[in-house]
Amino acid sequence: MAAETVHIVEDDPALRDSLAFLLETSGFTVRLYETGTELLERLAMPAAGCILTDIRMPGIDGLELLRRLREARHAVPIVVMTGHGDVPLAVEAMKRGACDFIEKPFGDEVLLRALRTALSPGRTGIAADPAVQDFLHRVETLSERERQVLDRLVAGATSKEIGRALGISPRTVEIYRAKLMAKTQAASVQDLVRRAVLAGLA
Repeated sequence: MAAETVHIVEDDPALRDSLAFLLETSGFTVRLYETGTELLERLAMPAAGCILTDIRMPGIDGLELLRRLREARHAVPIVVMTGHGDVPLAVEAMKRGACDFIEKPFGDEVLLRALRTALSPGRTGIAADPAVQDFLHRVETLSERERQVLDRLVAGATSKEIGRALGISPRTVEIYRAKLMAKTQAASVQDLVRRAVLAGLA
């Protein structure tokens, strides 16, 4: 069976080379691009494999790259890499058609799992995914206040901003956040947001 192709768009040479090494040793065929413009110029139609792109890049950033790819009718799955605190950008990327996002720095397995999921034949049926359905059932067990905190976390608000909006202290927000993460079994706030976006709650 031919190796799946991953098109990596990353302006940091060290990270680009590191990602290429990891993916090639994991059995993927890798194509490297320094900028979104370079990818758009070189990507064949129809493109094979999937795209792994940073969201913050000079020139065409990840969001603009997504827009142009969809405008050009590219159906290739796209996984975006985000920096810490880029939750609103990640949510926007998924609304524009990215199939997943991962936060830097990430472990090798987190990246490989995201890419394999993106490349899996059943990827299009995300709403029917048992993991997504399980998350939705868990969200239904949240109290009204916990759901309010979840909605604002997904929107990218900080604990201070959530506290101000709900008329509670940031410390109380942290308590609600810990409770809703336990109920939804999310490993981190980023994981919680990712699941919420995949489930269509953003």
